Amino acid sequence: MDEAKMDENEWRYHGEGNKSLVVAHAQTSEETFQHLQSIVDFSKNVMKEFLGENYVHCGEVVQLPLDFVKQLCLKIQPERPESRCDKDLDTLSGYALCLPNLARLQTYHFAEHRPILCVEIKPKCGFIPFSSDVTHEMKHKVCRYCMHQHLKVANGKWKQISKYCPLDLYSGNKQRMHFALKSLLQEAQNNLKIFKNGELIYGCKDSRSPAADWSELAHHLKPFFFPSNGLASGPHCTRAVIRELVRVITRVLLSGSDKDRLGTLRPGPELQGPRVCEASPFGRSLRHQGKAPLEHSGLPKGCLLYRTLQVQMLDLLDIEGLYPLYRRVERYLEEFPEERKALQIDGPYDEAFYQKLLDLSTEDDGTVAFALKKVQQYRVAMTAKDCSIMIALSPCLQDASPDQRPIVPSSRSRFAFSVSVLDLDLKPYESIPHQYTLDGKIVSYYSKAARAKDAAVMSTRFKESEDCTLVLHKV
Repeated sequence: MDEAKMDENEWRYHGEGNKSLVVAHAQTSEETFQHLQSIVDFSKNVMKEFLGENYVHCGEVVQLPLDFVKQLCLKIQPERPESRCDKDLDTLSGYALCLPNLARLQTYHFAEHRPILCVEIKPKCGFIPFSSDVTHEMKHKVCRYCMHQHLKVANGKWKQISKYCPLDLYSGNKQRMHFALKSLLQEAQNNLKIFKNGELIYGCKDSRSPAADWSELAHHLKPFFFPSNGLASGPHCTRAVIRELVRVITRVLLSGSDKDRLGTLRPGPELQGPRVCEASPFGRSLRHQGKAPLEHSGLPKGCLLYRTLQVQMLDLLDIEGLYPLYRRVERYLEEFPEERKALQIDGPYDEAFYQKLLDLSTEDDGTVAFALKKVQQYRVAMTAKDCSIMIALSPCLQDASPDQRPIVPSSRSRFAFSVSVLDLDLKPYESIPHQYTLDGKIVSYYSKAARAKDAAVMSTRFKESEDCTLVLHKV
């Protein structure tokens, strides 16, 4: 333990049990408060500016009674995913971040008795790297998400590769977006969840078949999309309900907010690489049919997907170009550790921090200032690549006035809706070496898998050609 914390006057009593007594250092609580406040400040001063105030909910830091925190942690422990149970919850500081329930409508008052449907989507990175610093040719053809799927399946995280490709969702083309959303529904992994009145009804259930899940999901959703109950049960009903859900989500994702000004980020460089990922099953199916791939129809500039993509594209150099700049900053900090605060690596995330992010120049002048600017832009871009979008839907009364709230139609009903973003904690500066190493592993594994697949295809073709060989003899 740090000797500087050995002053008994800096410790506070927290509680005790039969054979134990709990005390905590006052500085620990202060560090927790500052960490949570930095999350609020980053959401307020950076992400709200980029994404728009209607989409970002900053929350506030609150202090809770320690007994309540302890009892709450004990109560929810059995409900936590097994993969998360090794992460301890903070029961000593008493500080927490209070946010609105984003599974509810956020824009207007609503009748509590009306049912609420909420779809949570983690869309991931929507572009293929365009940086000249990229050394692996595969990264100019296949998106990060599709490559990472192969490594995750190999490591046992998921049982099968998802057909979802983020570039299809971000394309703005409705046909590609429908395919992307259906792929998420088929293999949700941790990229899609559906809540009904705040309770999870659909998510990652890898042990069950997609058909069984869809049937159960359609049972939950049928009253929302076919309130007159004029649709019989069975596969036809399931397909009809899923189709309506996909169409409604697509319309919401393409909708914009006229009341919310666009973020002040200037559009980044035009995408120089392909806008269709070679690994996307949608693109492959078109190629097999001899059809030209469907390009971007273009995302409306007011919609959240467009804004999110613009922030993601702050990753101007890719991790391959960014890592040497990170090392430049690290060498500077090793020589001048007292400068870390002045460089705003840990905050404050204020207006000055935000303004520095707007410089999209990529000409390296060799300075620490340039390197730090690109590092900070990369951290913000990674945050946007890993955020989640919450779409809350509630059946709309027939006499509801369209100008009172945003409305999205379906075939048999209408929905009031709100769209929000969560998981906007700034990605840690210290995670950059991990990202660099992981990127290499992902590309290496995918390249090997692609070569093995090509070899297998060539072997099959050779075998087929052997079966058809004609041997001609002289007569």
